Amino acid sequence: MSGCRYDRVVLMGFEWYEPSTISFLERIVPEVLHIPAVFGQNLPLPSHAFNTLRKQYLASAFLEELLFYKQRPKDILLGVTGVDLFEPNLNFVFGLAVPYGVAVISTVRLHNEFYGLPKDEKLYLKRVATEAIHEIGHTLGLGHCSDPHCVMHFSNSLADTDKKGYRFCPKCWSKAKQVLCIGDSSQ
Repeated sequence: MSGCRYDRVVLMGFEWYEPSTISFLERIVPEVLHIPAVFGQNLPLPSHAFNTLRKQYLASAFLEELLFYKQRPKDILLGVTGVDLFEPNLNFVFGLAVPYGVAVISTVRLHNEFYGLPKDEKLYLKRVATEAIHEIGHTLGLGHCSDPHCVMHFSNSLADTDKKGYRFCPKCWSKAKQVLCIGDSSQ
């Protein structure tokens, strides 16, 4: 097991804390990835990340912050925020990750209410799980998958996120297991 790249996920809030969502992620991440997930701490929003014209935050600035707080090499730090994120040349992003064990997701566009639709907590939590597992997959070195039902499939819209769910296809799960040093256990 010493060659395993990561052995747990640490959830970091960015001026955001929804106990029910954190609790859900602490349950679903180990169920899918077979490694523990724990809540770390709340961090301030990176003030330099706010774009006043767009009224959004630059997602890559959150990754820089997370790298600063990453103390254990075998931790994956997943930032979770309720502010809207973007990257240059994109209107918005649900999340962003780099293969250094840091990722961030935004919950704001995962709520039905953002689109003027009735609240649906079950659907919201499924979307949070999907985006969290997708971004963690990128930290494991996985790219986008051509299987539209795999969590690693690219989401161009919320409909894509809803369609794919939060499970890996067999090919992506095989790659993830190698990085996490998981035997033949199924998802």
